[in-house]
Amino acid sequence: MTDENTARGKSSLMAYVVLTIMLAILRWLPRDLSRRLGILLARAVLRLVPRWRGYAETSLQIAFPGMTRREREQVLQGAVRNWGRQLAEFARLPRYNRANIESVIEYDGLEHYRQAIERGKGVLFLTAHLGGWELSCFAHAVNGYPLAFLNRPLDDWRINRLLLGYRSLAGNFPIDRRNAARAVLEQLKKGGAVGILFDQNVLEDDASVFADFFGVPASTTSGLARFALKTDAAVVPGFAVWDDRKQKYRLEFEPAVELCRTGDDDRDILENTARFNKVVEKFVRRYPDQWLWVHRRWRTRPPGDPPLYES
Repeated sequence: MTDENTARGKSSLMAYVVLTIMLAILRWLPRDLSRRLGILLARAVLRLVPRWRGYAETSLQIAFPGMTRREREQVLQGAVRNWGRQLAEFARLPRYNRANIESVIEYDGLEHYRQAIERGKGVLFLTAHLGGWELSCFAHAVNGYPLAFLNRPLDDWRINRLLLGYRSLAGNFPIDRRNAARAVLEQLKKGGAVGILFDQNVLEDDASVFADFFGVPASTTSGLARFALKTDAAVVPGFAVWDDRKQKYRLEFEPAVELCRTGDDDRDILENTARFNKVVEKFVRRYPDQWLWVHRRWRTRPPGDPPLYES
């Protein structure tokens, strides 16, 4: 083993130990104190990793060019608070069950999900890194609606096992997104549900298309559209948004997205992917201070276009 590999291994082990201790502390603190500490940690991370602030500022400029610098800073600070709140709630997942989950998150529009699942052709749960995305699938499973979720395994097996352990507590299970097709199709064939975080930049390949997001072409997975068109599974938008008045989350479900079917596969995939992006964009516009702006959503550019983010 080289010195570089040894150093990387020690760093990964240290990260695992720190994460384990942090989650344990946040888990057992009173909820309000846990959330406050989570927010402080999120603010500290943003200071310690300045490139993330740069990514967030660039993303906000792309999405909201008409905002003033002060307004963008307010949105970013709100997003950091949202990140910290969710960190606390993620750590507390082992403490939640059917009896107390409603004190943390409630439903709005559950009938839309029920109607979709009753069709018997499966449900594709369209969501994003907005609000309490980790809490949404967990709470949904606690309430009797377990699902599979696409997951990219982390490089460090210890951290990956730790996080999957939390995410699978209520009966949800991961599908490796690198080889997801067969497992997703099997789940939908059984009438089950698959959760897909749809707001991530993807590398340009045969499984991606460029579809508008805030009026700018964004490299987007075509997998959701392909699965929906092939299986006739319902694509149901669902987002766990923070309700400041109630001091808890609200899992909002919308009616299933109406699919475009012209018979031209390429056209239908592109059109439906654009529709899904519009759904995510609508929620980000509605709750801009709850989205993960540090993600470089527009990192991959169409051929010939200049990069939008600094290296």
